[in-house]
Amino acid sequence: MRRYLEIYAIMFRNSLIREMNFKTNFLLWILVEALWFMGQIVFIEVIFQYVNQIGDWTKWEVILLIGTHQLISQVFQAFFYLNIVNIPELVRTGRMDFMMLLPMDTQFAISTRQFGLDSVINAGVSVAIIGLALAKLGLRPTAGQVALYTAAVGVGITIHYSIMFLLTTFSFWIVRAQGLVYGYYNIFNIARYPDSIFRQAPVIKFVFSWVIPVILVANVPARVLVHADSGSIGWRLAQMVSAALIILTVTRCVWRVALSRYTSASS
Repeated sequence: MRRYLEIYAIMFRNSLIREMNFKTNFLLWILVEALWFMGQIVFIEVIFQYVNQIGDWTKWEVILLIGTHQLISQVFQAFFYLNIVNIPELVRTGRMDFMMLLPMDTQFAISTRQFGLDSVINAGVSVAIIGLALAKLGLRPTAGQVALYTAAVGVGITIHYSIMFLLTTFSFWIVRAQGLVYGYYNIFNIARYPDSIFRQAPVIKFVFSWVIPVILVANVPARVLVHADSGSIGWRLAQMVSAALIILTVTRCVWRVALSRYTSASS
């Protein structure tokens, strides 16, 4: 474990150096993500001019939900996104050969090569929005709630990582799997909507709660803060953890099968 931490520290430092060599691009990405985030907030403001609640979610609860979704998305982008979307290119060009020769787990090496500092800064903006929403709601989460929320966010990131990594693994068979990744990334935006809107669509709710559990990713952590007194919160957390463990296990198994079939682009 210590060796892996030392390796990751080196990769982290190299990524920061690379980011600072392109300062303009770094600042532009921060601006673009911030504008996208603000656009979502404006959208919610418009909706709540005509309604008082969406299911059991009030305006500031929905804003907290969006902030949670953005937090998970930005942390994922900071640590994993660039690495995962490059997997098909590694397979196509044969550079996967070099990754497999490294004296470490190949999945770890591929997943942690690059780091996005701009996404970390945008994650900080998300935390500020969550804090503002809590203040508007008059809520002061206990230390236990904050710890549980943080753990749930971590589980949400795990689900997001596992699904996207699983999709890119298919590049060993179809070579260009970017379409699957980008398609899922669009589906992931469903996570920023209150789960209550799917009550009249049980099939859709089932698919995105169990098959592709994106509804759980942001809704469950947000409910830990705003609906902690709900009797179903324990069940939702258990469902989320179970989904993460299942998807992570499936992803790992498929990855091993994919590596066993890999014959290099030069073969």
